[in-house]
Parts: sequence; C-alpha cells; structure tokens
Amino acid sequence: MSYSAASKGLASCHLCYKLAPVNEHKCPRCGAAMHLRKTQSIQRTLALLITAAVLYIPANILPIMITDQLGSSEPSTIIGGVLLLIKLDSIPIALVIFIASVAVPLSKMFSMFYLCWCASKGPSTSIRQKTVLYRITEFVGKWSMVDVFVVAILVALVNLGGLVVIKPGIAALAFAGVVIVTIVAAESFDPRLMWDKLEENNERK
Repeated sequence: MSYSAASKGLASCHLCYKLAPVNEHKCPRCGAAMHLRKTQSIQRTLALLITAAVLYIPANILPIMITDQLGSSEPSTIIGGVLLLIKLDSIPIALVIFIASVAVPLSKMFSMFYLCWCASKGPSTSIRQKTVLYRITEFVGKWSMVDVFVVAILVALVNLGGLVVIKPGIAALAFAGVVIVTIVAAESFDPRLMWDKLEENNERK
C-alpha cells in the first residue's frame, strides 16, 4: 500500500512546501508553479554533470592565474598552487584549497552520478542515507568556489608598484563554470524519485 502524497494526488510546492492537489498547477499559498515531480530530472541532471565533467578538465590543466614579475610570466594551475603552498610551509591553506577545489567538486560529481543511478536503476535500500547524501552534496558544493574567490582577491589587491601583477587564467572561468553547473545539477535532481523507486519495488514483492 502506498502512503506517499503523490499516490493521493498531492504535490508539494518547491517554495513554501505546501501540499495541494496536483490539478491546481499553482500553489494556493505563494502562487508558484506546482508539479508532482521535477520534469525529466534525471536526464537534465546527467546532462549538467557531463558538462561539469568536461569543464573540470581545462579547469585543472590550464593555469588558474598568471603572475607577471619584472616582465616574467609564471602560470599556475590549481594543483601547482597547492604544491607551491606546501613548499612555502602553508600546509593549512594548501589543504583548504585542495579540499575546496579538487576533492569537493570531484566528490560532488561522483555523488550526483551515483544518486542518478540509484533513482533510475539502483538498489532501493538505504534511501534515507542517500537522501542525507544528497542534502550534504547540495550544501557543500557551494564552498568549492573558494579558489575563484582567492584569485579574484589577489587580482584586486596585489599591485606592488607595478613590479608584480596577477591576472586570472582561463581555468578560473572553467572552474567557475564547474561550480555553477554542479549547483544547478543538484537543484535539478529530485530526490523523491529514489523513494518512488523504493515504493515501486515494494509493490512488486
């Protein structure tokens, strides 16, 4: 027997979370558009994740910033910057940048790919834990923008009499694209599809 709101013909508003009949199409409280599930959620999420994965390659291979000192230009990638900070004994800062710029984007993409698989063909077990994983992934993904912020701050502040000039590299744009696209991907994913899968499997038993 199904106990979900969807089985009762009710939909939840994405803005104010009010339950209302699906056939109303608009939330009676806030007026936002209502639908039972996000349209083509898995397909759109996968398309965005593939885009993020493609952007992630130039974001790590190309220089994220270029330092001009006395006419000499020195490009620096994300990993190159982390290694440089380690050599300068700034290990805590290097660790923060590595986690925010490498570990978090990668873990977020892998987590979202895994959740899409669970919502379509994956096992319908530990759904509560997977929902928690989605909430964590949705929250921490925004913090991976810290590397772009560091470059922006350096570009704005470092100007030592024209001796040192820092310019943002093309990787900064690619990395910002990765962060934005993964945030949109997390928003487009509907975790309720995993519960629908669980309910579908239970009805088959």
